[in-house]
Amino acid sequence: MTDYTIVIEDAGTNYAAYVIGLDGVITTGNTVEEVIDNMHEAIPFHLEGMRLHGDELPQRLPIVKTIHVAS
Repeated sequence: MTDYTIVIEDAGTNYAAYVIGLDGVITTGNTVEEVIDNMHEAIPFHLEGMRLHGDELPQRLPIVKTIHVAS
């Protein structure tokens, strides 16, 4: 099992998401929950494609932190 960090953005008429540290994996959905469900399918599919093409899988994923800054 590997943890992947996804970013979900409001795309106006739906939601869009991508994976930090795993280029090329994107998905959309009508709800946040749908985007998360889609990611559960998209990430393994993408990793399998990388394996089939002989690409190296990412060994170390980035660490993502949220910081608070006075504005």
